[in-house]
Amino acid sequence: MDVLSDQFYSERAKELKDRVSEKRLAHIEGVAKCAAMLAQVYGIDERKARLAGLLHDWDKGYRNNAMRERVCDLGLDSTLDPWVVANLPEVLHGPTAAAALSRSFPEIPPDVIHAIEVHTVACKDMSDLDKIIYVADAIEPNRNYDGVDAIRAEVGKVQLDDLYRDVYKHWLSVLLEKEVVMHPDTIDIWNEMVYDGSRKKKKKFD
Repeated sequence: MDVLSDQFYSERAKELKDRVSEKRLAHIEGVAKCAAMLAQVYGIDERKARLAGLLHDWDKGYRNNAMRERVCDLGLDSTLDPWVVANLPEVLHGPTAAAALSRSFPEIPPDVIHAIEVHTVACKDMSDLDKIIYVADAIEPNRNYDGVDAIRAEVGKVQLDDLYRDVYKHWLSVLLEKEVVMHPDTIDIWNEMVYDGSRKKKKKFD
């Protein structure tokens, strides 16, 4: 099975119509297209980016209690932070989708699965593909929030690391402004990002 083929992509796209709402599906399609575009700009495998973009919200249709059940059904309750499962079920669709898809379609490359897994919270040592999906999720054409156009304007003008950091900074500021609880890893990820950034001079994408 060629999981990077147009046929596999089309089959999973059809399945998504029964898994998520029309609005969510439009977002997913936007992420897939945006991810492919970003991959082309930054020299990443476009087929992997497109597939990860399509599948990133595979489990988004699960609501909070159903998501907690999904975690147990997939055996992830022994690996995920119990506090996160109890208090932040909205970020769990990344790990559950990654687990479910890797079992149903073991041919999907590990880096695609990982990009799906970390697209909600991110992680330390993000790969370029991880960053592509994280950014595409934030700036796809259906997104409309203050500052999104400024971030979109950076594409192809700054390095991927800088683009990813600016997106992460935006979401961090939103969480702080709303005064909501954060994933325990959020600040650690930000601190490492700032530390690494202080050692590298921000430069234009070349």
